[in-house]
Amino acid sequence: MPKFTVKEVAKLAGVSVRTLHHYHDIGLLTPALIGENRYRYYGEEELLRLQQILFYREFGLPLAQIAELLDQPDFDHVTALEQHRKKLILAAERYRQLITTIDRTIATLKGDRAVKATELYVGFPPERQRAYERWLADHYGGEMADTVALSRKRFQAKPEHEKAAAMAELADIEAGLVKRLEHGIAPDSDVLDPLLRRHHDWIAAMWGRPCAPEDYASLAELYQSHPDFTKRYETLAEGFTTYLTTAMKAYAARQEVEG
Repeated sequence: MPKFTVKEVAKLAGVSVRTLHHYHDIGLLTPALIGENRYRYYGEEELLRLQQILFYREFGLPLAQIAELLDQPDFDHVTALEQHRKKLILAAERYRQLITTIDRTIATLKGDRAVKATELYVGFPPERQRAYERWLADHYGGEMADTVALSRKRFQAKPEHEKAAAMAELADIEAGLVKRLEHGIAPDSDVLDPLLRRHHDWIAAMWGRPCAPEDYASLAELYQSHPDFTKRYETLAEGFTTYLTTAMKAYAARQEVEG
C-alpha cells in the first residue's frame, strides 16, 4: 500500500519536490496513486524506480535515455544494481589513484618530495583524452584538435617542477575567480581583469602561441559546451561554468576594443 507523499519522498531521496513533479509530468516516475486530496503517493516500486533514476543520473545519462532503459520489458533491478556496483568500484579505484596523484603533487609543491613524470597523471584515463580530442575535431574542426594535442605534447615535455607549477598557477587563478563569484562580483566586471589576464596568459603558455581575443572567446564556448569542463567547474562552485565563460567572453571583448 503506498504510504509516502511527494514531500516525504523528496526528503528521503534528497531531491526537490519540483523534480519529482517534473518526473511525473514527463512520465519518468508516476506515483502509485493520487488521492482525492490531489496528493501524490509513492510505494516501494516507485521508490526503487527513483533509486535507479538517481543512479543513472549519477552516471550522466539524460532523462529520456533513462526512461527507455527503465521501461524495457526485460529490465531487472538486481542486474542493473550489479552493473552500477561494478561501475562504482572502478570509479572508486580511479578516484583513489587521483587522490594519490594529488597528494604526491602537493608534497612536491611543498618541497617534501620529487614527483616523477609517470606519477603526475595516474588515474587520468587515456581514452577520455582521445574521446575529448575526437569531440573537438567533430565540433571545432581538426585544427582545434591538433592545437590541443600539440599543447598536451608540449606540457608533457616540460620538467616535472614546471608542470606542477603550471597546475598550481591555474588552481590559484580559479580559486580567485570562485572567490569573486561568491562575493557577488559580476562576471563582466573589469575588476576581474587581473585574474583573467593571468588565465589568458596561462592558456597562451599551454598552447605555445599567442591567444587572440577571438580564440579566448571560442575557448569559453568550448568550456560551456563540453560536459567534462562543466562537471569540473561545477565541482569548484555551483554556477562557476557560466561565471567563468561569461567573464572570459567579456574580457575578450574588452581586449578587442583596446586592440
